Amino acid sequence: MADLFGDTLARRANDPIGDGAVVLRAFAGPITRQLIDEVDRVSRAAPFRHMVTPGGYTMSVAMTNCGELGWVTDRRGYRYQRTDPLSGDAWPAMSGLFCSLASQAAQEAGYTAFQPDACLINRYEPGTRLSLHQDHNEKVLAHPIVSVSIGLSGMFLFGGLRRSDKPCRVSLEDGDIVVWGGPSRLAFHGVEALKDGVHALTGRVRINLTFRKAG
Repeated sequence: MADLFGDTLARRANDPIGDGAVVLRAFAGPITRQLIDEVDRVSRAAPFRHMVTPGGYTMSVAMTNCGELGWVTDRRGYRYQRTDPLSGDAWPAMSGLFCSLASQAAQEAGYTAFQPDACLINRYEPGTRLSLHQDHNEKVLAHPIVSVSIGLSGMFLFGGLRRSDKPCRVSLEDGDIVVWGGPSRLAFHGVEALKDGVHALTGRVRINLTFRKAG
């Protein structure tokens, strides 16, 4: 995939957090304004919503998707599908900016030829959190997960292959990217309740882009 960024993307010391898992510190920092513009484009076509788990729990984190496939949850279960259940339309296309960022971050972490077909966009407000879970709805687990942080800092939890494994706590700042795959592909992970604050670009909000090869 073509490099859309030239020398714009940050190249700083990487921070390993597990076998096959690394934080790319400030990797996307110089382009977060453009990423926010893309999130705004997506959310105009497919608004953020609070999805409901199969058990009837309404998630505190607001979500939307872009790409060929979108991750959804409702009473029928967790799954990927090609259409937005609210509108019946296809999810908004994933931009070249998103695709190239995800591909280059994966390559920086040692995963070559990653081309995502799904991007789950999470919007955190103060007090919202994401409980420990695995990303295992994808058809092929050989591809990594690429997770981009924008806006307010958050505390990422990264554990082991069992829910009972104690997770490490990793502070993520605007522009940080976490990439995990290989031995850590099914690691349990989550986000602690977001602390209140104000970010110059996002206000009282943290945005997370999670890129996956789902189909």
